[in-house]
Amino acid sequence: MKTAVPCYYHLDVEVSPERVGQIRRILAAHLRYWDLDTLVEPVCRSAELLLRAIDEHATDKNTSIEMWWNGQHLITAVGENDSDLRPDQELRGCLERIAAVSDGWGCCATDTGSKVIWFSRRARAGDSEPLVPVSPAPRLREVRQVPREVPVAVAAGPDSGVLEAAR
Repeated sequence: MKTAVPCYYHLDVEVSPERVGQIRRILAAHLRYWDLDTLVEPVCRSAELLLRAIDEHATDKNTSIEMWWNGQHLITAVGENDSDLRPDQELRGCLERIAAVSDGWGCCATDTGSKVIWFSRRARAGDSEPLVPVSPAPRLREVRQVPREVPVAVAAGPDSGVLEAAR
């Protein structure tokens, strides 16, 4: 097993419905680059839930996303700049789903009135999803015979202009 190297990624983005899918693919690419394939689906799904909720409820769509990997835990934080957005009201359903799939989560306010919502997942470096053996495709039990000769029309020559049957 290889040793884990601490990693950090930061992304500032303006959230819109079109950008949510792009952000999900960017985060997934970084997780795969860090060799954290098992975390791609739960982390990206949780981040997508937060981004969609921010897009739906927040007036200020500027958001920061950060990921820290320390070799055992991946912490993902989404910071939004809307001081009117209340996590206990507008984001309640989103936070319940994140709590169900994460090892830990929380929300904290900053000096400017914005909020940072974070969640963590535990993993080991080099873990990957087990390969599932694929059963072979069924074989044909009935074989059809190929015809031996099929007459095909071909041109006899450039100057004759007559078509002949080829054998």
